[in-house]
Amino acid sequence: MKKIVVLGAGYAGLKTVVDLQKKFRDQAKIVLINNVPYHYETMRLYEVASGNYPYTKMSFELSDVIRPSMTELVVANVEKVDYENKQVILTDHEPVSYDYCVIGLGFTLGTRGIEGADEYTLPMHDVKSAEAIRDRIYEQMQAYRQDRDAKHLQIVICGAGFQAVELAGAIAESRPRYAKMAGCNPEDIKITMLDGSPRVLPMFNDKLLAYALDIMKKRDIELINPAYVQKVTEDSVSYKMAKAPEGTELTVIKAGTMIWMMAFSGHPITEKSGFKQNRYRVMVSEHLTAPESDDVYILGEDAAVMMPGKKFPYPPTAQMALTMGTYAAKDLAARIGGTSRPAAYTYKSLGEVCSIGEDKAVGMAMGKPYKGYLASALKKMIINKSLLEIGGMKQVFGVGRFDLYH
Repeated sequence: MKKIVVLGAGYAGLKTVVDLQKKFRDQAKIVLINNVPYHYETMRLYEVASGNYPYTKMSFELSDVIRPSMTELVVANVEKVDYENKQVILTDHEPVSYDYCVIGLGFTLGTRGIEGADEYTLPMHDVKSAEAIRDRIYEQMQAYRQDRDAKHLQIVICGAGFQAVELAGAIAESRPRYAKMAGCNPEDIKITMLDGSPRVLPMFNDKLLAYALDIMKKRDIELINPAYVQKVTEDSVSYKMAKAPEGTELTVIKAGTMIWMMAFSGHPITEKSGFKQNRYRVMVSEHLTAPESDDVYILGEDAAVMMPGKKFPYPPTAQMALTMGTYAAKDLAARIGGTSRPAAYTYKSLGEVCSIGEDKAVGMAMGKPYKGYLASALKKMIINKSLLEIGGMKQVFGVGRFDLYH
């Protein structure tokens, strides 16, 4: 019996497990290793960070979807993969051997060596970090009630990528709730985004981008770009504009909450394990395996798959991670079953939708543009589709989004 060890219960890892459980009975044993006993919807972390929903509204227990007769769950932190000896090294747990290993540990955020960023900003990459942002905002609102220092009402988001925009939209909609905590008017709470790119949301055409920027403006989200963050202190962010003359004095924003949403990369486990990587992302083979070992699959944010005709890889998305999990399960089933391996992995995006609050969004789906309420409803349907693929109808009804009317 072959032993398949899956690292990470995100979209890619859990999809691999769910599909393998459908394909095998007695031919394989699966060990799922994750640092928490639940799966959470990464694309919905902004709901937790803004305080709009608790994490239990966008997560479910792994025990609900694994089949105990076939799959063992180990809750532990992964130290590295020893691919030469085919072992996974864990913290405070004995090593786990494997015949095949699947790595899908998700993304991390780097600070590019910017002074103070590690110490004073809050990243959003998992449930605990999202809750830390929520708690910091609440703390700052309460601090304002005590000393009336306006810096407590300033929220700075470093970065204006897809997830950062969704987070800003959710925070903007939460202003009335924050204002009650602070004892101020909602419009006194300031949201500023700093980004080094001259054009945000590059996946959307000019019309959709213009709509998104207009909604952000109407919701009083200030976008400053192209701006480069230079320094972060306990209560400030300093930046300079991209084309500022040499010697120009830095602009300083006093702030109580500083959120870091830049420099997305894969998981450090790829480097620790000795795989050739760039920003912790491994250029995988046509079967999504590591160049160093065909028995190690690397999926999701930890993998780099080149876009046809381009010199750069696809940007990692939940949609792509799910297709990777599907492919890895097919490939493993073929190898263990002794049949021909499937053709090389290919990816075709069905589109992307970016929320800007509960009732507004922009997106492309099946080649068609969507905006406003319709795009917002589409986003919620995408969330439900993801839940269906990895958790089944039980999880769709348990933590899905059915509030399509707003």
